[in-house]
Amino acid sequence: MVAKVISGKNIRGLLNYNENKVNEGVAQCIAASRFGCDPLMLTFSDKLNRFRKATALNPKVRTNAIHISLNFDVTEKLTNEQLHTIASDYMTRIGFGEQPYLVYRHTDAAHPHVHIITTNVQSDGKRIDIHNIGRNQSEKARKEIEVAYELVRAESRKKKREMEPVQIDKAVYGKSETKRSISNVARIVTRLYKYTSLPELNAVLRQFNVIADRGEEGSQMHNKKGLLYSLLDEKGKKIGVPIKASSIYGKPILVNLEKQFKLNEALRKPFREGLKTTIDQVLKKPLSKDAFVKTLVNKGVFVLFRENHEGRIYGITFVDNKNKVVFNGSDLGKAYGAKAILEKLTQAPDTSSSGIQPQSHHAEVKDTAEVDLHINELLKDLVTAQAYDFTSPEAAMKKRRKKRKRKGRTL
Repeated sequence: MVAKVISGKNIRGLLNYNENKVNEGVAQCIAASRFGCDPLMLTFSDKLNRFRKATALNPKVRTNAIHISLNFDVTEKLTNEQLHTIASDYMTRIGFGEQPYLVYRHTDAAHPHVHIITTNVQSDGKRIDIHNIGRNQSEKARKEIEVAYELVRAESRKKKREMEPVQIDKAVYGKSETKRSISNVARIVTRLYKYTSLPELNAVLRQFNVIADRGEEGSQMHNKKGLLYSLLDEKGKKIGVPIKASSIYGKPILVNLEKQFKLNEALRKPFREGLKTTIDQVLKKPLSKDAFVKTLVNKGVFVLFRENHEGRIYGITFVDNKNKVVFNGSDLGKAYGAKAILEKLTQAPDTSSSGIQPQSHHAEVKDTAEVDLHINELLKDLVTAQAYDFTSPEAAMKKRRKKRKRKGRTL
């Protein structure tokens, strides 16, 4: 089991995040402790007012929203009752057993996991100290619960990373709120894939109809290392209003990405030979360019032929979606450059019946090959949830600062 505890200042945002998931059909509230009735009987207002009543007991406590996620191995088949019992035991062990809390089971990932909303303000107005709660109380409780319920143990940081729920899907203009769509794709792709340049990152992002743009060379934005993320239409053209990289949770700005470039150079090396072998196997048969691309897509490798403004191909990029690594053809070797690949391909018409749609990926998981794609349209009846970025519980708990009105001169 993997437990993650995060504190914030916006319990309404956190509640909105989970209720959105319920209305989207990928979550359900399975427990409501200290609420006085069955969770199915509670409205959104009932839940929010209960938390507000608790936090009002000590207005001085600004960081009063607590989000906890309990993640279990994909092989574990746990019922709602079992998850409820484990969540209740966990909350008691970390000192939150007497607090009001809601437990939501999410089904937007291959593994069982629950999200818990609570507050650290007690019934007497005193604050529960949450300093290092994740490292101390939570870690101790996690290990004890693994033994008590015979759960799969989280033995390493890698295991923790694999078990965290991740959502990523193609962003479609007009079908979902622009900022949320872009943020979700950019946040996950920049964290998950191993790329060593902005063009390589864009090769991944293009699969999900998003692109990172530095602006024209020589422009103010380019010189100041600014970065905008935009949606792409079916023809690969930018559409809609772009958003600043700095406004996305996780800050996938150029300065941060450049730090990742050097690290990824080493991290992707173990997957280089495997990708070359996959390409070699595909090239054993005479194929047209389209058939070559489609065959590799079916093997989990997205191929992007890079063209200049005149339509001439000058490069090729391979995105290994199974291992989450990106290589330019020249990085794999001379035989894998655009020119060499095109010389091996025939000019025969494409007879393949398979589609060229890039495969969607659930980054969560066993052997890093499965990919879960569950992002639905935003709810129209929860206007407050649409006003902010709720692509993650962490982002939802951040309170938006109110803009001060400037006093103008009266004439």
